[in-house]
Amino acid sequence: MRRIYEIYRVTGVVFLIAVAMGASACQSENQAKPVAQRTDGAGPPPRQVRAVKASEGMMTRAVSVTGTLAAEQQVVLSMKIAGRLSEVAVDLGSRVHKGQVIARLDPTDFRLRVEQAEASLRQARARLGLPPEGTDDRVDPERTGVVRQARSVLAEARVTRDRMATLLEQQLISQAQLDAAVTALQVAESRYQDAMEEVRNRQAILAQRRSELKLVQQQQADTVLYSPLDGAVRDRHASAGEYHNAGAPVVTLVRVHPLRLRLAVPERAAPGVRMGQSVRVMVEGDPTQYMGRVARLSPAIQEQSRTLLVEAEVPNEQGLLRPGSFAKAEILSESQQPVVMVPASSIVTFAGIKKVLSVRDGKTVEKRVQTGRREGELVEVAEGLAAGELVVVEPGNLVGGQPVTVIQ
Repeated sequence: MRRIYEIYRVTGVVFLIAVAMGASACQSENQAKPVAQRTDGAGPPPRQVRAVKASEGMMTRAVSVTGTLAAEQQVVLSMKIAGRLSEVAVDLGSRVHKGQVIARLDPTDFRLRVEQAEASLRQARARLGLPPEGTDDRVDPERTGVVRQARSVLAEARVTRDRMATLLEQQLISQAQLDAAVTALQVAESRYQDAMEEVRNRQAILAQRRSELKLVQQQQADTVLYSPLDGAVRDRHASAGEYHNAGAPVVTLVRVHPLRLRLAVPERAAPGVRMGQSVRVMVEGDPTQYMGRVARLSPAIQEQSRTLLVEAEVPNEQGLLRPGSFAKAEILSESQQPVVMVPASSIVTFAGIKKVLSVRDGKTVEKRVQTGRREGELVEVAEGLAAGELVVVEPGNLVGGQPVTVIQ
């Protein structure tokens, strides 16, 4: 048994030695391979790329800001009088012109009031001795019937008084009869004065009836609501058949041409903003660039935000822009400055970081950049790149440190 044990032990030792020698040989072989690669000098071939030099150009100075588009005018239309709506001629989004009918009230009650006022006016004219129909309300009080009657009575009383005075001098009547004649004269004078005042009162009533007629005629005209401006219906607040109180809103109109763009310009850029400067406007979802101009400037800086409130007018004849939209804007000055510009296709954006791939000593070099404005196919590089450096156009999946060959 001891002999058999010795045999197994020798065999195990030999096996372990063999395994160790095999592992050593494999490790030597693996270590030899990279050495062979390094000594061979073999690697991926340079990639052919197209590159251009970053150019220097002149670009108009601009202040980039954001703002909100607002309607030039916004009005809430309502009826001046109460009544039942018989028609609302517009709806949400309807385009309207100045003077266009917006809504109507039932005119029946107002037509009856006009007829009543006309009848009262004719009555007042007749009491003054004027024709029932007519527009001339002038009258001579002395020619009215009530005054002529009072004047006749007054004249008769004077004659009677004078006669009684003569008879008294001749001692044909008593003093009492003369006193009675004097009293009758005084009564006649008072009646004459009353007649004159009555005519003036009737003249005042006539003027009142004329004003009442004009008032109800105006109310009848106010049963139709007209648009005071060219614009569009933003909201509709009432429907036909409703009883409408005076002053209650019917529709809200907005004037959409031109629009007002309200901008908050930082204080550091405020000195360069002037009246009449051009403004380039862009809105979300619309690739079109709209042009406006600075129309109004606030006289003071907002202390809370340290900004200057600026309003620009933006033409909107086609109605493509909507009030309330968020807008990006650039206020353009007349002076220009040199800037570095590269093709837009050379800019690579990843995770919000923008970079370009430059070429130096046959290899690519990543450079992080900050871009500015864009003009056509060229983009301004505000920081990170100098004019004259080669940049790869359409780099695709190219990375920094990769060997390249520049082709034209």
